[in-house]
Amino acid sequence: MKKLKHEAELFKAALDAGVEYAEKRGAVEFEATDSLGDKALYVYRLLIHDKLIAPLPEEQVSQKAVRHRLALWHARSLPKDHPLLK
Repeated sequence: MKKLKHEAELFKAALDAGVEYAEKRGAVEFEATDSLGDKALYVYRLLIHDKLIAPLPEEQVSQKAVRHRLALWHARSLPKDHPLLK
């Protein structure tokens, strides 16, 4: 797994976008007490269900892998000249 240059920032933006997507879709209502890990895993599984990302093999699913996959998903939706992609 190749680390992205601004992976932490991409993950944060991806999680925000994923939470917004899930709530607009009516799939979930996140609470303020929900952990980042729970939100990330839920968004990851929802994106797989909606066929927006390819799933990892189940034995490779971890917090680090989910964070990376969400960061990649969000990076693909950004314009090529976005500061987080440089």
